Amino acid sequence: MISLNAVGRSHGARTLFRDVSLRIDAGRRLALVGPNGAGKTTLLDIIAGEQQPDTGEVSRRRDTRIGYLRQEVAETAGRSVIAEVMSGAGDVAGLEDRMRELEARIAVTPPGADQEALLTEYGEVSHRFDDLGGYGLEAEARRVLAGLGFADTQVVRDIGLLSGGWMMRVALARLLLAGPDVLLLDEPTNHLDLASVTWLEGFLAEYAGAIVLVSHDRDFINEIANAVVELADGTAVEYPGNYADFIEQRELRLSQQRAAAANQQRRIAQTERFIERFRYKASKARQVQSRVKALDRLERVEVGSDRVATMRFKFPDPPRSGRRVVTLRGVGKRYGDNVVYEGLDLVLERGAKVALVGPNGAGKSTLLKILAGVLPFERGDRELGHNVTVAYFAQHTVESLDVGKTALAELSAAVDTSKVNPRSMLGSFRFSGTDADKRVGVLSGGERSRLALAKMLANPANLLCMDEPTNHLDISSRDVLEDALVEYPGTVVLITHDRHLIRSVADTIIEVSGGTATVYPGDFEYYAAKTGVDLDGRGAAERGAAAAAPATPAPCAAEARRDADAKRAEAERRNAVHRETKDLRRRLERVERELGAAEAEVAELTRTLADPAVYDDPDKVAAGVADHAAA
Repeated sequence: MISLNAVGRSHGARTLFRDVSLRIDAGRRLALVGPNGAGKTTLLDIIAGEQQPDTGEVSRRRDTRIGYLRQEVAETAGRSVIAEVMSGAGDVAGLEDRMRELEARIAVTPPGADQEALLTEYGEVSHRFDDLGGYGLEAEARRVLAGLGFADTQVVRDIGLLSGGWMMRVALARLLLAGPDVLLLDEPTNHLDLASVTWLEGFLAEYAGAIVLVSHDRDFINEIANAVVELADGTAVEYPGNYADFIEQRELRLSQQRAAAANQQRRIAQTERFIERFRYKASKARQVQSRVKALDRLERVEVGSDRVATMRFKFPDPPRSGRRVVTLRGVGKRYGDNVVYEGLDLVLERGAKVALVGPNGAGKSTLLKILAGVLPFERGDRELGHNVTVAYFAQHTVESLDVGKTALAELSAAVDTSKVNPRSMLGSFRFSGTDADKRVGVLSGGERSRLALAKMLANPANLLCMDEPTNHLDISSRDVLEDALVEYPGTVVLITHDRHLIRSVADTIIEVSGGTATVYPGDFEYYAAKTGVDLDGRGAAERGAAAAAPATPAPCAAEARRDADAKRAEAERRNAVHRETKDLRRRLERVERELGAAEAEVAELTRTLADPAVYDDPDKVAAGVADHAAA
């Protein structure tokens, strides 16, 4: 469908990439990886036709439909979420608008030639609408929105009332419903929670078209990609398989390059010694000249860099706090009529690495803000422990940067320059040389995130509250942040959709749901085992391998009793849920039966209105149109 041949692109004197050749066909799932600034988004723009390459050419099949999800979406307002999503369906949405317009005109047009013409067109339009699956369009739109975390009450809200993150979800839902031939996704998981990321993985796994994605979530790439293209050092190299395969093959390729380069250097050294030894010997002149020309023509083996520029930092050692870091007693929080917490109790102790998980809208960010002390609540108490200092990082921290200042000026305003050298600190966050003098307004999303992290670290704190700290960071920078969090001696509370970060850092999981915060004193695997959820994104093969692993030794009697008690409590909880949802299940079954009957009625009326003979009787047609609209 799309092919790139020897494509190259530069920004000023800097070459982003050169000689990039790719084929994008149905079933291909390409993941573009590489450091921030390598040109991944630029390459997506070139594939989409929104930028032109400096060299090379791009060929697209004439009828190829391309859908592009950007990191930033334009704000809009004036229509509901569901209407905005359905508008992405193209021809189907246009046909539905035309049907509604014709229905209104038929209702006010008296019998006669004009009405008959309108009825004839209505029959043609409705038949085409039915052929394209239009009657199931709204149901599919609601299914996609539900998968991305929208409640039924949210889909009818004006899109203009949504935050930037929710607006991004609407743009993604609109794109998924449109079903283009080629999906271009630039950081699609940045504004999704864990459940929505897992749903999106399942949706894309069944997607028939081609996918080209930029993502720094290695678990997401592992689930989706069947090929990885690395952009680095101005070149693009394609590797078959997912991200785990890419890491293995890349290391093998680099080791082969290093070996070939070493062999070549030995041969070059031998040749140079021969030239130097016999340079002035007449009998060897022809051989010397031959070897000199051979060296000039020799294509040197280039070894790709196995290290990209990354952040180099560790969290400064904070002052030691008391054993209890923060305590919440009977906390109540509401937004208008929406009660988020009522009587919440929670205690965090020194050194805990806590991940907050739960469905979207359950109150994770609210709890994090209450713990950080940046959000007031209506009742209850929040008590900080002895000598506790708090640092809070969230997406608004990035958005609050002064776009008119330079990176150096922005950081200098947040640090004690008599103790910290701002330029050196920026250097450790990959703002080297003139990059420190760039205005914040021209920085990329990843660069702004790094600058905001630098500001947070300017003053040591022993309680870190972090909301999506890895958004826009490339994988190597995420690894550095992960290592720093693991080594950090203070207390960490974080919200993230990056399952790799949760598995690597968290030793306590707090599930936020239904106005409660349930503490699971263990890592993410412990939480998944206790709750039965599967949010880690592992494939079936990996789960099967885990299941086939050797059995662990039998627990002691005390442990067995504790396990038995836990199993009984879990069984009682499941039974209680079953009893409490019995009436809901009955209502659901009844609604599904009614929905089936309504769909059958719509289908029957559609077939009736598609029959040309019906339009001989205007009264009958008008009644049929009214019945169809009601159904």
